[in-house]
Amino acid sequence: MFREGWIVKDAADAMKIRPKDLLEKLAAKGFTADLNDFVDADTVAAVAKATHFDAEFITLDQAMRQLAEAKTSELVQRSPVVTIMGHVDHGKTTLLDAIRSSNLVDKESGGITQHIGAYRVAVKNRTITFIDTPGHEAFTRLRARGAKATDIVILVIAADDGIMPQTKEAIDHAKAANVPIIVAINKVDKPDANIDRVKQQLSKENLLVEDWGGKTISVEVSAKDKKTIADLLEMILLLSDMQELKANPRVPAQGTVLEARLDSQKGPLATVIVQQGTLEQGQAFVSGLTFGKVRAMFDEHGKVLKSAGPSMPVEIMGFADVPVAGDPFQVMDDPTAAKQVVGFRKVLAKKPETARDSGVTLDDLFKKIEGGQAKDLNLVLKADVQGSVEVLADVVPPLATEKVKINIIRAATGNITEADVLLASATKAVVIGYNVKPNPKILELAKKEEVEIRTYKIIYQLTDELKKAVIGLLDPIIKETFQGRAEVRKIFQIPKVGMIAGCYVQDGRITRNAEARVLRGKEVLHQGRITSLKHLKENVAEVKKDLECGIGVGGFNGLQPGDVIEVFVREKVQPV
Repeated sequence: MFREGWIVKDAADAMKIRPKDLLEKLAAKGFTADLNDFVDADTVAAVAKATHFDAEFITLDQAMRQLAEAKTSELVQRSPVVTIMGHVDHGKTTLLDAIRSSNLVDKESGGITQHIGAYRVAVKNRTITFIDTPGHEAFTRLRARGAKATDIVILVIAADDGIMPQTKEAIDHAKAANVPIIVAINKVDKPDANIDRVKQQLSKENLLVEDWGGKTISVEVSAKDKKTIADLLEMILLLSDMQELKANPRVPAQGTVLEARLDSQKGPLATVIVQQGTLEQGQAFVSGLTFGKVRAMFDEHGKVLKSAGPSMPVEIMGFADVPVAGDPFQVMDDPTAAKQVVGFRKVLAKKPETARDSGVTLDDLFKKIEGGQAKDLNLVLKADVQGSVEVLADVVPPLATEKVKINIIRAATGNITEADVLLASATKAVVIGYNVKPNPKILELAKKEEVEIRTYKIIYQLTDELKKAVIGLLDPIIKETFQGRAEVRKIFQIPKVGMIAGCYVQDGRITRNAEARVLRGKEVLHQGRITSLKHLKENVAEVKKDLECGIGVGGFNGLQPGDVIEVFVREKVQPV
């Protein structure tokens, strides 16, 4: 395993090879490197090829996760982490306040909490962690960065109002995250409360509550009167037991940054949910593009902590820079190694193709969606009127094929909103607008989140483009056509050019810039391109059968007399 943050010298030490020998082996395969260069996936592939060493590149995040999950005997039950979502004015804040004031973990604090983005409550000798976020936008922002910080979503619906637009958005976000939902039907004390209507509306959103024969847990509450709050907390614990939430408290701590800020006196501060391990004061850590040392950490009451275990939210002081919400947080034994990891990430971030996990567009879905037998085209559909939404919901799914699934993540009326863009970002979806247009602020956000927005006024134009996108998702057939073959007769080392092979064209023709493979017997030594082609000391574009020529093969300096250079053309033939 070659770890993130290693330099080439570290790789040589790990393989017990002299650094000089490793560089020579790499150079022989056409890969130039320096001892102080960071090791990335390309370097590891070159090392494996040059040394026949079973090498694999692994990120710090992957290594930490594997370490925590490998020791199953050390796994223990952990507290659930809960996010409350729902429509504005349906009582989210009131419910949070009711839970906070009546079930504080630390009774001596007098119920006064400072805002660190999360807090814990006590229920029957156990604890529940609540993420105190402003709504589903923050929930989705974390997800868009690959963070899974929430185990359960509490969906708050006012009994007198029923399901509203933001309720539907919250449902879409929770479902897209594959996070189980508990419905809290709030304001049941109001005279015009209609609980059955809420349950009926939920069934239309494919959330059938338990007392209607479904699997969705629902609790009727009055946050204002603090009624049945205990029942809601018990349901959270019940659902968490069903999920069998576990963590390893004995490995180096790892978690997720919930929020971060710059304090004028304390410097960069961040709230972190510890998800594995136990965080100790004084430990070095890495988080995204920054690192540091835990100088101090505090709970939600400002109390100084010496350690924090799984599912605990803590505010940490000691970051070199302000991290980004959603960034992973990992403890490292060696502060120097932590600094190296961040150095590697900063170098990687400067490369345009690896700056971030870019979004999806209809033009390049084939390159963006990872492998697997079934591929997905995720869509967020917005239209001007409900009738248009229903038409789109009917005509779009049939465009799918056996190999390509079309998933409608969200279908709703109204203009394209920030929530739509964030949902698309988190689910790698394309936003389709029918008879609606995004405003400049939304377009700016979409550009930042690398989300493609396509708008249409004619249905057939929309369906035609989706058909093309679906065809583009199918694995293309690669057709290879033989072009020519040349035998290496003599090797020349040309100053400032490198190795040139004196060859005889045995068959077909050799063309400059064509794809080529080098054969020694039946073994393929290298595959690259013809970068140099000469005939009688002149640069030429093509040399035909029975003629001599000089050939340079890009990225390969190991040619020997007797090797064969095969030239071919590869074409992608799209299936129909």
